[in-house]
Amino acid sequence: MNNIKIDLVVLHCISLPEGEYKGEGIDRLFLNKLDKDLDHKYYENLKDLKVSSHVVIFRDGSLKQYVSFLDRAWHAGESEYKGRFDCNDFSIGIELEGCVKDKNGYTDHQYSCLHNLLEDLKSNFDFEITTHKDIAPDRKDDPGEYFDF
Repeated sequence: MNNIKIDLVVLHCISLPEGEYKGEGIDRLFLNKLDKDLDHKYYENLKDLKVSSHVVIFRDGSLKQYVSFLDRAWHAGESEYKGRFDCNDFSIGIELEGCVKDKNGYTDHQYSCLHNLLEDLKSNFDFEITTHKDIAPDRKDDPGEYFDF
């Protein structure tokens, strides 16, 4: 991370295709293995997208880490938090498997896993918690109104 202090956690949500859970889409996206010709038509707009997240918390409460917390992940895009730009440079990105339109929100398993993860991260980092919507309000609205802060 180029010796930049990590002091922000950004919460996101993701489902691929949108609103569908338990598929391989998230893995394929974060491992840069999406094949727009073989995978779901929804992926056509994602074909050249290079994104990553530090971790994903799935609906069953399991967690998968894609990027070390000490390395930069590409989860925030064009972003700003309290006058600081390029949030990827100083933040940890946590994705929750979900959809902003899903009125069922997120599962108790996810909230429990998220709580435990944040407690673990506190032992190594001093951070604030925000959402993708808060750092990129003109582009994003996740984790959405059904996320229970």
